Amino acid sequence: MAESFGIFDHLHQHGLHWAVAIFVIASATDKLDGYIARKYNLVTNFGKLLDPLADKLLVSAALIMMVQRDLIPSWIAIVIIGREMLVSGIRIVAAAKGTALSADKLGKLKLVLQVAAITAVLLGNMPFSFFTDYPIDYALMIAAVLWTSYSGYAYLQGNYRKLELHA
Repeated sequence: MAESFGIFDHLHQHGLHWAVAIFVIASATDKLDGYIARKYNLVTNFGKLLDPLADKLLVSAALIMMVQRDLIPSWIAIVIIGREMLVSGIRIVAAAKGTALSADKLGKLKLVLQVAAITAVLLGNMPFSFFTDYPIDYALMIAAVLWTSYSGYAYLQGNYRKLELHA
């Protein structure tokens, strides 16, 4: 019989709580990083490209883990990650043409909704379940999917002419 190690037992029992904490801290430090960059005029084209990619990686990793744990249906992860890949592709094309495209206000609100929805789902609808039986976590996730889709469409439409993607 395999010997049990305390840290593995702890992670087995509390791993999801640690995941939520790390996810929330990473999301908050991303916001802080952007604030510091703007305040001290440290915004660079490289940062404009990498910061959104870091956001996408954080959200994508959380969504994949949530699908693996059967916390959300896979179509939600596919829609959100698909939109993120589309926008990343637009940014790569823009960078190749010498243009750096930063996130717009719709995209920033999209990230806030995604973080709120992911956090609520990971917490098992807490603290909402104290007040209602309605699955607020799932409602937030659907709102995040809808806003993610809309903001992706708006981003594509807003940057279509700038990139001269048409034939």
